[in-house]
Amino acid sequence: MALILFNLPTQSTSRLKLALNSLFLPLFGLAGSAQKAGDAGGMRVLPKGVLISEVEKLRKENQELKLQLMQREEAVRENETLRKAVGWQQRAPWKVRLARVISRDPANWWRTLEIDLGTGEGVSKNMPVVTSEGLVGRVDEVAANYSRVVLLGDPKCRVAALIEDAKRDTGIIAPGEATLLDESIVQMTYVSRSSQISPGQRVVTSGLGGIFPKGIPIGHIVETTSIGYGLYLEARVKLIADLREMEEVWVVFPQ
Repeated sequence: MALILFNLPTQSTSRLKLALNSLFLPLFGLAGSAQKAGDAGGMRVLPKGVLISEVEKLRKENQELKLQLMQREEAVRENETLRKAVGWQQRAPWKVRLARVISRDPANWWRTLEIDLGTGEGVSKNMPVVTSEGLVGRVDEVAANYSRVVLLGDPKCRVAALIEDAKRDTGIIAPGEATLLDESIVQMTYVSRSSQISPGQRVVTSGLGGIFPKGIPIGHIVETTSIGYGLYLEARVKLIADLREMEEVWVVFPQ
């Protein structure tokens, strides 16, 4: 048969190859499908406990990666904040020390917060508290390792202020009706009725009273109202410092 096959004409050999291919190819395909089915079946027979363990392992790794990312983002934010703070401290005209806000009045009724500096660090009552933007308030109570600060807009925090205009008009920063609705607004009262106040003028501490150094930014004039049948003027002042978002503040020490 081998001799016969080798001596067949070319056309007959081609026909014989096609016939053999048509016979064996379905068998090869069936064998490949059987192997794939066997592999899939092997995957399906993994114990349920093993699969649950793998899923739990992947879930824990995902949580750990998320936590590491969160910590790195917070570290970057803190580094940027401290970099700006150190730069501002070098330019500040006063002797200041950085403090962290450790608690707030949850209802914001008394407009107070607590910082992590106390008598151990030389803090005393009535020291001004500022941010790099402007005035925040003053120290009201001091303990060994923390202090309570009353913020602008609180009845216990009144500030002698100065309007940066040609006449250098003065007044008192105090809480008002607008403060109850918007904590970023305070009243500047007892301003001379002859003052030429206009919106946008900057308000700073006047230095009178002996608590707040002169020149600390407070805010900008929003609008004015005549009070007491024209005896004096009151102005609404938009605070420069955001009292709601503070995480770090500066305590101003005596020179």
